[in-house]
Amino acid sequence: MKPRYWTRATQTLAASDAVMKKLITAHKTLTVGSRGDAFQTLSRAIVGQQISVKAAQSVWDRFAAAHPGVTPEIVCASSVDRLRACGLSGQKSAYLFDLAAHFRDGRLDATQWKKLDDETLITLLTEVKGIGRWTAEMFLIFNLARPNVFPVADLGLQKAMTLHYNRGRKLTPQKMHRIGAAWAPWRSVATWYLWRSLDPIPVEY
Repeated sequence: MKPRYWTRATQTLAASDAVMKKLITAHKTLTVGSRGDAFQTLSRAIVGQQISVKAAQSVWDRFAAAHPGVTPEIVCASSVDRLRACGLSGQKSAYLFDLAAHFRDGRLDATQWKKLDDETLITLLTEVKGIGRWTAEMFLIFNLARPNVFPVADLGLQKAMTLHYNRGRKLTPQKMHRIGAAWAPWRSVATWYLWRSLDPIPVEY
């Protein structure tokens, strides 16, 4: 589903940046998508850490079958042995229990997130064991469709900006921020098109 701001963002970026105009023209039929449920999306992110997409899907399928609905309450009522039987490590099991507890007791309350700015929400998400800043930023872009997230630690973004804005020479985070400042308040959109320049198949998160 296309975010309401997408057309305005692409028009603004294309009008002010020649590289963006080229990338937007090349990929104009594609937009960011979302899996929906916040708890399930973050759970999937934890399950998929450091394993292949295929392996992650297999583990997730077993996990979801053993925990119908995949709600915080259901996960909290589970056990380490049950999660391990799904193919999860002890560490990932602990991460999932911590995530579920954050949702169950209200430390993470999706109904309140619209009131929070990006950095405040990233801080809340990274208080969960196993969720770092990069995971939180991907969640804000792909699940919440926040328009102005700029994940400078992302390797794909670094590679694309190096290619398109610095003739293949490595960029420092500071230089990336200086270049990206011109894309505000649509830095998520600019990031998405830079990703597409390396991989035309859009990511689902």
